[in-house]
Amino acid sequence: MPMPFYDSRDPGCKTPFGAVATGQTITLSIHLPKIHLSDPPILKLFEMDFWEDPLVIPMVFTGGDRLQNHYTCTFVPEKPCLYAYFFEIFSEGRLQALKRGEDGGGVLGDHHGHLWQLTVYDAAMECPSFLREGVLYQIFPDRFYRSGTAHDGIPADRTQRDDWGAIPTWRPNEQGIMTNSDYFLGDLAGIEQKLDYLGELGVTAIYLNPIFEAHANHRYNTADYTRVDPALGTGEDSERLCAAAGKRGISVILDGVFSHTGSDSVYFNKERRYGDGGAYNDPASPYRDWYRFTDYPRSYDSWWGFDTLPNINETHPGYLEFICGENGVLHSWLDKVAAGFRLDVADELPDEFLDALHDSVKGHSPDACIIGEVWEDASNKESYGVRRRYLLGGQLDSVMNYPFKDAVLNYIRWGNYHIFYDVLMQILENYPRPAIQALMNSLSTHDTVRAITSLVGPLLEQHDREWQERNHYLPAEQYAHCRRLFMLASVLQFGLPGIPCVYYGDEAGLTGYRDPFNRVCYPWGNEDQELVAFIRSLGRVRTNHQIFAEAEFLPVTFSRDLCSFVRAGVSKAILFAVNRSQGDHKLSLPPGFEQPEILTLCGEYQNGLLGAYSGIVLLGSAL
Repeated sequence: MPMPFYDSRDPGCKTPFGAVATGQTITLSIHLPKIHLSDPPILKLFEMDFWEDPLVIPMVFTGGDRLQNHYTCTFVPEKPCLYAYFFEIFSEGRLQALKRGEDGGGVLGDHHGHLWQLTVYDAAMECPSFLREGVLYQIFPDRFYRSGTAHDGIPADRTQRDDWGAIPTWRPNEQGIMTNSDYFLGDLAGIEQKLDYLGELGVTAIYLNPIFEAHANHRYNTADYTRVDPALGTGEDSERLCAAAGKRGISVILDGVFSHTGSDSVYFNKERRYGDGGAYNDPASPYRDWYRFTDYPRSYDSWWGFDTLPNINETHPGYLEFICGENGVLHSWLDKVAAGFRLDVADELPDEFLDALHDSVKGHSPDACIIGEVWEDASNKESYGVRRRYLLGGQLDSVMNYPFKDAVLNYIRWGNYHIFYDVLMQILENYPRPAIQALMNSLSTHDTVRAITSLVGPLLEQHDREWQERNHYLPAEQYAHCRRLFMLASVLQFGLPGIPCVYYGDEAGLTGYRDPFNRVCYPWGNEDQELVAFIRSLGRVRTNHQIFAEAEFLPVTFSRDLCSFVRAGVSKAILFAVNRSQGDHKLSLPPGFEQPEILTLCGEYQNGLLGAYSGIVLLGSAL
């Protein structure tokens, strides 16, 4: 069988696979029909968005067979860069192009088609060591666990609820404003009391939604970057939590909201909670130029038009120093609490700010992490007319992996295996290896529908919050099916490259559509114990078998009903497989799995047959 003209994922065409580090040799080979060439083929590489001056590399003839001639070239990139490339062939007086077709393979003809992408990242880029193995756990602090500790200084305009587990308030107040001012009073001391539970899940790092003082229960409207919100406790509570977590081998990642503040904040102070100062009230305020006023003070730039969230001018020298300086916010929290930061709306943070933040964080602790909220392929993301360089080195370590989340859930629900496979391979091909190692692989987050609901529940579409509340709880029979599908999705989540991130309560069976229904309280005392036990067993796979940081991803079967892949280490390999259909399916076991050990199982597995709606993790020897 002839080789493909060119396939960037085929080792016979390109080595190494995927993104490459600066100084690393890349070999590219094309396989052409036996046609007469006027000149050797050439490789053309363009720096993405700069199309005038390509890098041109001649290819050399390296042999042939009965059907094809083979041409090869090598390339050693010297700087971090995002390239687009294709091949030119001049044959019998006609200039032809070898470009990427719709299926990713090479298409030879006129200049129609797409270019391939090559990501070149800084060779100095490394994955933070504490994210290379284990399990992440995301906590929305107000809704995880209430310690019962009395906290001083909670503002009187907050509604303190005593009905843990009830539906959060979602109706606007009498003025038609959604205030997000009801608090269930989960706190940092409560998280500390549940560290043993998290340890049993295999959790090695906690990602906390914002804990800085803010006057909404979600706390994405920062009021004071230097203080813990009083409803959560004190700075001392945060230090005790992180010290206790550290003793259990658990790191803590904080949520950094740096693109905007609250209007009700020390810095803007529109509501005058903090006296007469602030940018809104005092033209001479040191914070005045942090914001963009168009008609002072009434009109100002705000986040997506919400006047309670005035946008920050992140490149203002005073703000940069306040956040990123030697005595700034980042260093203060890294000194006492944080192992790193997740950056809210990273695509709205300009490069100058991200560069300064990276230098500040890494200058304080090279192993601290910087994870960005990016919803698309972060390797080639363009925002506000600028091609972003998040993953080339010098900015983000990695990102929240929404493409994997959508691909996994859609596959389990609908069987879209072609899309699932293509999304996996696109991310693995485009992202630097250090970024892949730290990918935050979630099935739910505070911004998305809960995974269990999304797998079988009625589609959200354009339904309003009243409909979402009516459909918050699934009928018992439907829930039973959803939880099994969620187990299958979790098998894939825990096996894929990156680090699985469990959104609090998913493992206990929480359901719900969008905010605030995806942010209900953890159901202590009413957990789905079978589901908790299964997630715990997947956590043990991650923590007991330290191969995942370096293990290769090897697809085995991708079909509508059955998906399996291997993570292959030096001395052992682990196979993850799910059957999303109503019938049994024979597992195809690769070499090394002749007598596998079952590490965990949901459903049935006998004589090589994986039962209906079943998932399994098998341990074998190195391939």
